[in-house]
Amino acid sequence: MNVPNKITIARVFFIPIFMIFYLVPMPSLGQVTITSVQIPVSQIIGALLFIIASTTDWIDGYIARKYNLVTNLGKFLDPLADKLLVTAAFVTLVEFGSVPAWVAIVILSREFAVTGLRTVAAAEGAVIAASPLGKLKTWTQMIALAALLLHNVPFAMWDFPFDQIMLYLATIITIISGVDYFVKNKEVVLKSK
Repeated sequence: MNVPNKITIARVFFIPIFMIFYLVPMPSLGQVTITSVQIPVSQIIGALLFIIASTTDWIDGYIARKYNLVTNLGKFLDPLADKLLVTAAFVTLVEFGSVPAWVAIVILSREFAVTGLRTVAAAEGAVIAASPLGKLKTWTQMIALAALLLHNVPFAMWDFPFDQIMLYLATIITIISGVDYFVKNKEVVLKSK
């Protein structure tokens, strides 16, 4: 297994650690006030773990392309790791009431639909790599989720709803990129047995 694929797998292992810090109350770690927003330290740690895990998406892709280490396994694992990370964060934020359930359902439905498309393609011997629009979708989701996990700090001090703007932008791009995947790969569905 090459280095980019190991980084991708490490991203998956960050998910339960992020969730433990974000979801499990840890009053012994205390709270901090940042720009008039009180945030439990455990949630800050969880948010930072999410951000670190998110950046590994860029790192593994960069290394794979730069050193010609792109593999079919990586093309499969990388989007899967992204989807697992995004799903964990959205479910967590729905639990806290920070994301409307319908937004999470729309975004996660698209993720499962594209994963299903990739599975059908794989059964036909084809690999559907992430498209530029799919990558933009991933980054807008990651930025929105990071802002939401950090309680919109530092934008909260100006009452600027950066987290909400990014959330709805990510939702729109998610829908558009999902349609794009199916339009560009409709022959995979039509040819499947």
